[in-house]
Amino acid sequence: MASSKLLVCTCIFHILFTTSSIIHAAPTNSKLFREYIGADGNNIRFSDVPINPNVDFHFILSFAIDYTNTASPTPTNGDFSAFWDTNNLSPSQVSSIKAHHPNVKVAMSLGGDTVNKHTVFFSPATISSWVRNAISSITRIVKENNLDGIDIDYEHFHADPNTFAECIGQLIFNLKQSKIVSFASIAPYDDNNVQPHYLALWRKYGHLIDYVNFQFYAYDKGTTIPQFLQHFETQTSNYKGGRVLVSFSTDASGGLKPKNGFFTACSMLKSQGKLQGIFVWSADDSKADGFPFEMQSQNLLASAK
Repeated sequence: MASSKLLVCTCIFHILFTTSSIIHAAPTNSKLFREYIGADGNNIRFSDVPINPNVDFHFILSFAIDYTNTASPTPTNGDFSAFWDTNNLSPSQVSSIKAHHPNVKVAMSLGGDTVNKHTVFFSPATISSWVRNAISSITRIVKENNLDGIDIDYEHFHADPNTFAECIGQLIFNLKQSKIVSFASIAPYDDNNVQPHYLALWRKYGHLIDYVNFQFYAYDKGTTIPQFLQHFETQTSNYKGGRVLVSFSTDASGGLKPKNGFFTACSMLKSQGKLQGIFVWSADDSKADGFPFEMQSQNLLASAK
């Protein structure tokens, strides 16, 4: 009898939450600014970053990782721990920045590229065990740190796209259903080993994903404005109906840099009603220069034109 009930619940879950008939509202201009923070351990604080009161501001803690925190880290099958700079970006600091800036929310990103110079792989033992462990550990971290959302930034995989889609999709569904988080985003980039996993997730569970933090800085260095705009159109089509945010990096990554026309391209998108937000990788790299491009991004988003 119990197994029959489980089967019925599973069927209802897939009928209600994987149907393609559920679509997003048409994206338009927004005042959303997001920035990753904490990955480099260079003593950065939330309060170091300029915050325009007229934008919606999301800090994204980098990263929560389901690996052991050892010299030779190994996967833990969904048992996440905080690997960001927890000394300077502590729970009390999260509460403080949100109290001083009502327009600020704080999320954490899952996965990332490496941990202790070892590649981070998405490596579930089974879908059900990974989801169970992830729900438990992420719920704990969210509550301990007073967080609002999660971001998915796995970049290496020991699992096929469908397994990734089911694990992440079921995780997001459960966290939202339980009101543990209020929003979720994904951070794909244009790579044959990466994009198929996120597109599989989008096809099945895109209705649960609020923002697409597309890593436009993963494109070649020297990207031009026309190339950037074409990349944007391509990815908007790939994640049809989603809020695809434009992005730049303040490290040595590629893409269209602020000094080479990024803000010109943003203004063009805004004039067309297509600027759905801007995100930056990362505050850690911007600290030395005083965050000029963060301020410029927020001023553009907040402006009437």
